[in-house]
Amino acid sequence: MIITRIVGGLGNQMFQYAVGRALSLASGQPLKLDLTDMDRDRLRSLQLDQFNIKGDIASLDEVPAKQRNSMFGRIMTSVKNRSRVPQRVEKSAQFDPTILLIREPVHLTGYWQTEKYFADYADIIRQDFSLKQPFSAQRQNTLRMIEEAQSPVSVHVRRGDYVSNPSANSIHGTCEPEWYAKAMHTMGSTMKDATFFVFSDDPQWARENLATLGKMIFIEPQSDGRDGEDMHLMAACHSHIVANSTFSWWGAWLNPRERKRVIAPASWFRSQAHDNPDLVPSSWERLTT
Repeated sequence: MIITRIVGGLGNQMFQYAVGRALSLASGQPLKLDLTDMDRDRLRSLQLDQFNIKGDIASLDEVPAKQRNSMFGRIMTSVKNRSRVPQRVEKSAQFDPTILLIREPVHLTGYWQTEKYFADYADIIRQDFSLKQPFSAQRQNTLRMIEEAQSPVSVHVRRGDYVSNPSANSIHGTCEPEWYAKAMHTMGSTMKDATFFVFSDDPQWARENLATLGKMIFIEPQSDGRDGEDMHLMAACHSHIVANSTFSWWGAWLNPRERKRVIAPASWFRSQAHDNPDLVPSSWERLTT
């Protein structure tokens, strides 16, 4: 079987599912999800269940046992893991082509943040990430506005812990108002009658700091836990301006239009130690401030 470890927020969960699903399809093995870390996470919850994903939940007897500190504990862990699926841990953020060659049972641990791991199965992955439920009434109204706009463009503004958490800020940083103004001007210069639909976890900041360029509609976030619907609203737009956020990334990637235009930050991470040149698809544009 192929077992993939699920951890983090929705965007990260989707990358981890996608690489496991791709290997499952390539090898003809069933897919299982290792939720042991999610069960212990007090800040985040499993959100993949909003989608039509495939695969069962792995049992504790199927996932690698956690290493213990004592000598006896390490010996017992080693004995337990001999009879379980071998573990493959992500070596770095960059794409590892040897992962695609795996055909034997494996347990995957990592973030796997590049479409190169699942591009061959893009249509299936997009279908897996279709919504189980119809849009909520408020989101249905937003979808109607997007469908009625001539050239809808999603603009994602990621704040949250990127601002409030010093550690997250030092790694990720944020896209500043000047960058958004340049991105929106660049998009609008080649797109007639663009309507910018602004999605943000801090809509008040977005209203106060984004330059007014053309028609702009600010989408209020909901606290109902159905974030996958907001992601699909972004995907319903024809083109995208994405923040340095995996949620933002998937909002653009789920759009299947071949002629979509996506503008992303030139630097995804503030910390160069975390740089991943494979994260942003080659067809997307990278824009500096």
